[in-house]
Amino acid sequence: MSQKREIEVRGADVEKAIEAGLKQLGVKRSDVIIDVIDEGSRGLLGIGSRDAVVRLVALSAPEPPPAPKPTPKPAPKPTKPPKRETAVSTSPPPANKNGHDVEVTEADAEEKDRAQEMIAELLNQLEIEASITASISEPDDLTGRKVNVFDIEGEDLGVLIGPRGETLNAMQYLARLMVGNQLQRRASFVVDVEGYRRRRQQALARLAERMAKKVVTRRRPVSLEPMPPHERRIIHMTLRDNDEVYTQSSGEGKRRKVRILPK
Repeated sequence: MSQKREIEVRGADVEKAIEAGLKQLGVKRSDVIIDVIDEGSRGLLGIGSRDAVVRLVALSAPEPPPAPKPTPKPAPKPTKPPKRETAVSTSPPPANKNGHDVEVTEADAEEKDRAQEMIAELLNQLEIEASITASISEPDDLTGRKVNVFDIEGEDLGVLIGPRGETLNAMQYLARLMVGNQLQRRASFVVDVEGYRRRRQQALARLAERMAKKVVTRRRPVSLEPMPPHERRIIHMTLRDNDEVYTQSSGEGKRRKVRILPK
């Protein structure tokens, strides 16, 4: 099963910090998401210099070395015929893009009922007439987790999406917070409006591929516009298996963005 690991590393510059982090984790650059927290500074004549700081998130744990095979011992002859055993399924569990097994976790049924009621109540408070369709997502490539998805459908719902999906994100945050308080645990369902998130994800994946080709052709890094965390993750995951480029996040707060760099 995959395991997410995260470390912060310092170095004389960004590249040295990344190399040190990769060595600590024992993984390749393509197996991590890189966030540049501080690019560091050489200062003036060595005065005021500071180290670069990066955060590395390993997308999968390295495979452990195979255990040595035990020396087989001859089995004693049975005194009576062995009992017939029930057949057991040997189908392999799903694997992520790196080939590592992931454990599929089903969506929360209790969360589904509470969330649908909460979203309906929010729409009622906003005096918006719409229907809510519940579904379950595909397993996440990294964690194997499935989540509940609620798609709101109706007429003139652009007001629920807002500029760059900001209103939709705020509504999802509020609904998760209220349901989480009811259940006394973290809620992780997704709220969508007429498939907006799916279309946005597809557009970001196309953008990532297009910008990656530009980086390969020009052999120069490209910085994308600032994005919220879940959109930056789409860029990272789209290009994680690309053999010619890698990605980093840099900047702070709402100015945080993804850089695509040549390998």
